[in-house]
Amino acid sequence: MSNENRPLCLTKPIVQRELPAGLPDLRMRLIRVLSKVWVNETELHYFFIDGPEAQREAVRQAFAEWKALPLGLKFTETTDRGSSEIRIAFDQADGSWSYVGRDLLGIPATETTMNFGWDLTDDYGHTTALHEIGHSLGLPHEHQNPFSGIVWDEDAVYKFFTGSPNFWTRAQTEQNVLHKFSAQEVDGSPWDPNSVMEYWFPAGLIVQPAQYSGGLEPAGGLSDQDKEWAKKFYPATTAAVTELKAFESKVLQLSAGQQADFTIVPDASQDYTIATFGQSDMVLVLFEDDNGSLRYLGGDDDSGTGLNAQLKTRLLAGRRYVVRLRLYWAGGSGKSSIMYW
Repeated sequence: MSNENRPLCLTKPIVQRELPAGLPDLRMRLIRVLSKVWVNETELHYFFIDGPEAQREAVRQAFAEWKALPLGLKFTETTDRGSSEIRIAFDQADGSWSYVGRDLLGIPATETTMNFGWDLTDDYGHTTALHEIGHSLGLPHEHQNPFSGIVWDEDAVYKFFTGSPNFWTRAQTEQNVLHKFSAQEVDGSPWDPNSVMEYWFPAGLIVQPAQYSGGLEPAGGLSDQDKEWAKKFYPATTAAVTELKAFESKVLQLSAGQQADFTIVPDASQDYTIATFGQSDMVLVLFEDDNGSLRYLGGDDDSGTGLNAQLKTRLLAGRRYVVRLRLYWAGGSGKSSIMYW
């Protein structure tokens, strides 16, 4: 397939978090940078809605390549649509796209969260599969990096993307190409023109940097910077897991982006509250151990509110549950705590 005929990924709108006015810049930035990132060691279940076996296998291989970096995430194929976070279709009339990171949790189980609109069995298809999985891990498009320094010929950009083979609207072109994320929404890494999250662009769209005025063609596959980002947020290390007993508070002293994991094995079947305490911002996620597979039960993200993360749910006696906390901002004291009752 020639460059001119290769369509590009069209992501779904990213959910923009509304934060209270008056938050310190550092606190606001940490929340926004980490808001799409999963807690580490999450098990993401993917479900194929349809599709030929060759296309499904190409997606499995792309998941395996991300995992082999190695990552502290687990990707598990499931035949139970209701328990899947990632639901994959192969609608050839709908292009290739994915929701981004933890936005997946807000999509009803009846809906697709990732689609592939062209063949995945060649090199470009393999990069496409890696790209869409990158979105599901929390990665946006690389050319929207505010540190890229890209100056566009906007008229040429609109003309190209509203025409064949993409046929996007001007609004879709703005959302996926011209819009730059603010410096508070990304982790500050320099632009990577070879990122798997980077588009290819024909000549005449980029004015600056001048070296790309004749077009930009990423190498394909995962770049060194892609791998570095993924391993930074999802390190393949086994964190110490502490048992959390009812009514016993555990003090946390974490840095931004760090995580703490706890197990809960309740003595009685009843409704419980799991909550954090202190001035910090963090996300709290609860999983149930289902014969070795961790199933997402719920979570809460208190970021920016000062209300602390809190989850109320029914737990069953003798069952094993895992609570994971990822810190955004440590607060004035740098300490917080967790307890359930």
